[in-house]
Amino acid sequence: MIALALIKQIGSSGQISLGKEYAGRNVLIEKMDEGVWIIKTGKFIPDNEKWMHQPHVSNDIDKAIAWAKQNPPKETDLNHLEEQLKNEPGA
Repeated sequence: MIALALIKQIGSSGQISLGKEYAGRNVLIEKMDEGVWIIKTGKFIPDNEKWMHQPHVSNDIDKAIAWAKQNPPKETDLNHLEEQLKNEPGA
């Protein structure tokens, strides 16, 4: 890994430009110490989506996607469905 040091000036609005090649990218900024930051580009998971990345949930999602691939959508015969519902126990 080759280290590259850049000197940038923080503007009056508190912003630093990293260059157009990073436009629109997400960055993680870690404050290591006063005046010491590490900036990393990457994809980050929003707080309200973190539950989907828990191992047991992720496994269930993978199973659901596999099932959906094996069972493509098809038109429902509403008359047949109505008969099925009428014949269910407790109906």
